[in-house]
Amino acid sequence: MGPLEGVKIIDMTTVLMGPYATQMLGDYGADIIKIETLDGDVTRLIGPTRHSGMGPVFLNTNRSKRSIALDLKKPAGRDAVLRLIASADVLVYNVRPQAMARLQLGYELVSKVNPRLIYAGVFGFGQEGPYAAKPAYDDLIQGATALPALMAQTSDGVPRYVPNALVDRIVGLTAVGAICASLVHRDRTGRGQRVDIPMFETMAGFVMGDHMGGLTYDPPLDKGGYARHLSRDRRPYKTSDGYICVIVYNDKQWANFFEATGRDDLRNDPKFATFAGRSTNIDTVYAELARIFETRTTAEWSELLEKADVPVMPMHDLESILQDPHMVATGFFPVVEHPTEGKIRNMKVSTTWSETPVEPTRLAPRLNEHGAEILREAGFSADEIAALVRDGVTKAAIGA
Repeated sequence: MGPLEGVKIIDMTTVLMGPYATQMLGDYGADIIKIETLDGDVTRLIGPTRHSGMGPVFLNTNRSKRSIALDLKKPAGRDAVLRLIASADVLVYNVRPQAMARLQLGYELVSKVNPRLIYAGVFGFGQEGPYAAKPAYDDLIQGATALPALMAQTSDGVPRYVPNALVDRIVGLTAVGAICASLVHRDRTGRGQRVDIPMFETMAGFVMGDHMGGLTYDPPLDKGGYARHLSRDRRPYKTSDGYICVIVYNDKQWANFFEATGRDDLRNDPKFATFAGRSTNIDTVYAELARIFETRTTAEWSELLEKADVPVMPMHDLESILQDPHMVATGFFPVVEHPTEGKIRNMKVSTTWSETPVEPTRLAPRLNEHGAEILREAGFSADEIAALVRDGVTKAAIGA
C-alpha cells in the first residue's frame, strides 16, 4: 500500500497538468475520484484509439483513478460534489478560480462544508496581479517565460516551443509537492487551507533559476542567460554514422577525454585546460567537440568513452527508448492487460520506496465507470442515483 493510503482526493481537473498531478498522487496510494463532464475529459479524444474515449494521452495521465460523470452546472450535480467533498481530504481543480466561484464551489463556501479540506488550484496566474483572470495554456506560458526566445538563440533564430507539455508537467509536479506538504500541515494542526499553484510564476522560477545570470544583481552585470545552455553546439553530437549524447564537464572527465583521444594539444590550451577557461570559451569548446565526434562511429565512441569514465548516453527516438537495455532490465514499460483496451504499454512509477512500495492501483477508467459506486459510498440511495440519471445530472452505470 502506498504512502498516501487512506487519503481521498476529489479530482476536478482536465487535460494534462492537473491529471498528471493526481495520477501521481493516485500511484502513491490516494483514492482519486475523477469528476468528468458527461462528455468526459477532452484528452480521451487525443491520439489513436482502439475504442472511442480511450486515447493514449488519457490512458497515460489517468491511471490510479475512479471516474464519475456529473453535470456541475445543474444544482443537483453541484450538491453531489459537495457531498463527496464533505468526506474528502483534498480537492484539486484547474479551471480559473473565477469559474469555481461561478459554480458556487469557491474556497469560502467549500471550506465551510469541510474545514479540513486542502483546496488546491492549478491554474494560470497568481491572483494578486493583473493576469489573475486570464486563461493559460502550456504554449502561452512557455512563451511568457522566455523558452522560445532561448530556443531561438540556440538554433536558427526562430522561436519555437519545446515539443513537450513541459509547463503542465512541471506545474503538476509542483502541485504534488504542495499538496503533500499541506497534508502534513493539516495533520499537525487539524486545519485545511487553500493552496494556489500558478503556472506563470512556477515556470518563471524554473527557467530563470538557470538563466537569471547577471540579472541577479542590481544593477545587472549582464543581460542574463547561462552560456553553456545557450551554446549552439550544446546538442547531440553527430558521429560518422549517427548521433551520440556526451557531456565532458569536470576537470577529471576532461583529463580522461584528452588521454582517450590523444589530444594533448587541447590539454595545454588555456581555453580547454581549466573549468574557468572552458566556461569563458564554451562556444569554442563545444564546436571543437562537435568536430572531434564526427571522426568515429557511435559504437566506437560509446566504447571509448565508457572505458574513459566520460558520461555518455545514446540519443533515442520515441521507439528506440522502449528497447533501451536499462529500461528493459528495470521493466519500465510493461505491457499490461487493460479491461477494455486489451494489451497496452504502461509506465512504472519511477520512485522506489523501502517501506511503502507503490504500484498503480488501477488502469485508466472508462467514463463514469465508477459513478454509481462513488455515489453509494457518499450515501446516495438507489432512488437518488436513479433520479440523477433521469435528470441528466449523471449517466447510467456502464452495462445498465
